[in-house]
Amino acid sequence: MIKRITNYLIISILLIMSTESYSQEKLSFNILSKSESAVIDKKGTERPFTGKYNDHRENGTYICKKCGAALYHSSDKFDSGCGWPSFDDEIKGAVNRSRDADGIRTEITCSACGAHLGHVFSGEGLTPKNLRHCVNSLSLDFVPASLESGRYGTAIFAGGCFWGVEYFMQKAPGVVSAVSGYTGGHVKNPSYREVCTGNTGHAEAVRIVYDPEKTSYEKLLRLFLEIHDPTQAGGQGPDIGNQYRSEIFYMNEEQKKIAERNLKALADRGYKIATAVSRADEFYDAEKYHQDYYFLNGKLPYCHSYTKRF
Repeated sequence: MIKRITNYLIISILLIMSTESYSQEKLSFNILSKSESAVIDKKGTERPFTGKYNDHRENGTYICKKCGAALYHSSDKFDSGCGWPSFDDEIKGAVNRSRDADGIRTEITCSACGAHLGHVFSGEGLTPKNLRHCVNSLSLDFVPASLESGRYGTAIFAGGCFWGVEYFMQKAPGVVSAVSGYTGGHVKNPSYREVCTGNTGHAEAVRIVYDPEKTSYEKLLRLFLEIHDPTQAGGQGPDIGNQYRSEIFYMNEEQKKIAERNLKALADRGYKIATAVSRADEFYDAEKYHQDYYFLNGKLPYCHSYTKRF
C-alpha cells in the first residue's frame, strides 16, 4: 500500500513539473472513413435524421472531424427540425462561406482545413440571430468542454480498465477532455454489459483531446505507456479479457509512426511489448456512470500506477 501511494505522489509531482518548453506540435489531418470522406472531401450530404449529433444536447464544443478545429459551441445549437445539427452562430473565424456549385446555396467549410460542413441559411426566423448553419454530423466530433478557437489533437488509448487511464490522463497538463468509451469492435453502440462479455471485440478505451500548445501526442503516449503495463497480454492487472487489452488507436499516419517508434524504444530496452497499434475506429462513449469515475467516487486506481520507462 505504501508503494502504491508513493507511485501516486510521484506521478502527481511529475505531472505538475512537466511544463518544460517544446516546439508546438504540428497536427496532421485525421484519417477519414469512406462515409466521412464522401461528405467532408467530396461535399456530399448525409441522410436527414441519421446523424449522431442531430438530437445531441450535451454541453461542450463541436470540432472538425478532419483537423480538430473548434467550430461551434453547444450554446449556439438549436432544434430546427430539419434533420441535421443546426447552429445559429460559429466560433469566430472557424467557418468560411462560399457560393455553392448550384449558384443558389452558400456552402460552409472549416477555415483550418477546408472540410465541407454543410450550408448556411438566413432569413428563416428560427432564432433571434436569424441564421442556420446546417451541418453534417459526419463532419463533426464533440468534446465535452468549452474550447477556444484553434485546432486540438485527439488520442485514443486502451490499457485495462478505462477508469484508471482516464484518471491519469485528466491530470496531465494540456488535456482538455478525457472520455471513457469503447472502440475496436464490430457491434454498433455497445453497452458496458455487452463489452464485458468479450464478444463484441471492443476494448475499454479513453479518448483524449488536448491542446497542442501545452502538450503533444508523444508526451501523452509516453505517459500512457508508463501508467499501465504494456507487456501484459490479454488484460491489465487483475482485469483479464480481450476488452482490457493494451492498444494504441492512431488517428493519422504521424501518430502511427510515433507509436511504433516509442514501442520499439521500449523493446530495445528489453521490454516484451504486447501493445497493439491499430487505426482508430468508431469510438462510443461509455455510460454516464463511467465518466470521471475516480474523481466522483473519491477513490484511486486499483490497477494503474506510474512506472518510469523512458
